[in-house]
Amino acid sequence: MDVVRLRSEPEFDVDMGVDEPAQRTRQWRIRCQDVANRERFITLFVEHGRVVLVGPPGESAVLSPGQLNQLRTALREAADEAER
Repeated sequence: MDVVRLRSEPEFDVDMGVDEPAQRTRQWRIRCQDVANRERFITLFVEHGRVVLVGPPGESAVLSPGQLNQLRTALREAADEAER
C-alpha cells in the first residue's frame, strides 16, 4: 500500500498573485499512475485559506481504492487546516 507523504517543507513556492512573502506550507503527496501506468503524484496544499489540488501536468490521475482513501484523508486534513 502506498503511503501519503506529509511534508512540512514545500517543494516549490506558490504565488497566488498576492503581494506578500511566500509562506512555507504543509503538502500532501499521493502516489498515483497516469493512463500509461507511469508513476505520478497528486499534490495538495493550503494557500490563503483555500485547498489547492495539483494533478499530474497534462495527465489524468488513476488511483487505486487505497490511493483514493489516502486522497480523502489528505483532503480532510487540508480542509481542516484551511479553516484555521
